[in-house]
Amino acid sequence: MIVCGLPGAGKTTLATELERRHNAVRLSTDEWMHTLGIDLRDEQARAKIEAVQWTVARQLLARGIPVIVEWGTWSRSERDMLRTGAREIGAAVELHYVSAPVDVLFDRVRRRAMENPPITRDQLVNWFAAFEPPNADELALYD
Repeated sequence: MIVCGLPGAGKTTLATELERRHNAVRLSTDEWMHTLGIDLRDEQARAKIEAVQWTVARQLLARGIPVIVEWGTWSRSERDMLRTGAREIGAAVELHYVSAPVDVLFDRVRRRAMENPPITRDQLVNWFAAFEPPNADELALYD
């Protein structure tokens, strides 16, 4: 399962529920980075952690263990890579997209106070514009 959306959209809330419901392994880059004391905006570290998580995810999927990838996956190309990679192993793949208006996202990230320095409203506006939400054609590719 892939959970995608912007910061504050509710990815972790949904992914945690899916984890319980499906007795799955949830892989969250943000949580690993936070645990390791790595700045959440360190894109090189994020890429390395996601590569490790994807290796682990593929091993688990090959054993029939459900996996939830909670990375945000802002682009269709990233979601396509995960979907095709999982399908190559023979795994079913679901996409769960969570969204909210910018003002709601900003309120949530401000209240959770997870990022240091804090995410600004301007950053969220820019990210909202850059995010590629899945359309009906893309959603039709998933189980």
